[in-house]
Amino acid sequence: MRRLLIIVAIIASVGAASWYFTRPKPIPVALIEVGVGKVESSVANTRAGSVEACQRTRLSPIIGGRIAYLGVKKGDHVKKGQVLIQLWNDDQQAQSSLAQTQLESAHKRVGEACALAENAEREAGRMAKLRERGFMSEGAEEKSRFEAKSRRSACETVRADITQAQARLKVTKVEQGRTVLIAPFDGIIADIVGELGEYTTPSPPGVATPPAIDLIDDSCLYIEAPMDEVDAPKIRVGQSARITLDALPNRSLPGHVKRVAPYVVAVEKQARTVDIEVSLDSKDDAPQLLVGYSADVEVLLDSHDNVVRVPTSALLEGNKVLVYQPATKKLEERTVKLGIANWEYSEILGGVKQGERIVASLERDGVKAGALVTPESAAK
Repeated sequence: MRRLLIIVAIIASVGAASWYFTRPKPIPVALIEVGVGKVESSVANTRAGSVEACQRTRLSPIIGGRIAYLGVKKGDHVKKGQVLIQLWNDDQQAQSSLAQTQLESAHKRVGEACALAENAEREAGRMAKLRERGFMSEGAEEKSRFEAKSRRSACETVRADITQAQARLKVTKVEQGRTVLIAPFDGIIADIVGELGEYTTPSPPGVATPPAIDLIDDSCLYIEAPMDEVDAPKIRVGQSARITLDALPNRSLPGHVKRVAPYVVAVEKQARTVDIEVSLDSKDDAPQLLVGYSADVEVLLDSHDNVVRVPTSALLEGNKVLVYQPATKKLEERTVKLGIANWEYSEILGGVKQGERIVASLERDGVKAGALVTPESAAK
């Protein structure tokens, strides 16, 4: 009997030791307390957007020619009306000088011709009076009248020559204008194609060639971003938006939607998007931006204050969460009813209560319903 009791004790000790060393160990998990706060519903762009200028023009001469004057360089600020490029046009300037001379000559001739016409008309009037009194023959009187008409016609011809000379001068100035590139608005020179003395040509039909001048108006900027076609019907002009840029980390610029494109862009068959344009709410933010910066846009669709919320990352598939039970130190799976949500927080309409703690570290092995856990940390 004594030996039997010793054997039973040894077996019990081995069993207890085996259970102790093989018992399931609690899994450390990060917990977060269900709290109250603000939840916003939003949509974001599918691909990176970019900062664009309200005005941007790519200028090229109307005609080809050799660059005789290049008055700017890349990065220069220019004013509206400033001459940027002028092609060689000495021949057109000579034509313009000739037309100017012809106009001045016509002005001089018109004075002489019209003065002679007035004198001839007065002479014809005197002849007519003498004819009435019988001191002048009918033939002499007719001759004076013909002479007056002839002089008047010569006066009108010279006046017509003036009009023609003015039109010719205008044509030469228009031709000279075809050789000059003038800034249509204040802006920055983004690019120049061509050097002093080089030959430049406009783009022929159907052939895309680089513009001579790329001019950007940096005083007015907006963000253009592609939104998924599924989200596009939710977006309206005037909705608030948040803009984030890689160039300005940890910052968010406020803005609002100013345009939603009325068509879909199919970059690929599986990627159909609708472009939107977002304006900055504060003009003070514009100087921090450069045209071409990559940008992301988050459009705010709805907002609820002081609602029960959980981090969206703490949700399992099927709108479920793992709730920590302090009494058993195990996890309980619950299905929650959701309201509005975004990538950061989701509104809870039912399923968990404020103050309960849920698992935030869902990626860890063994974290599932019924698992024995130990809280690693708790945060609100």
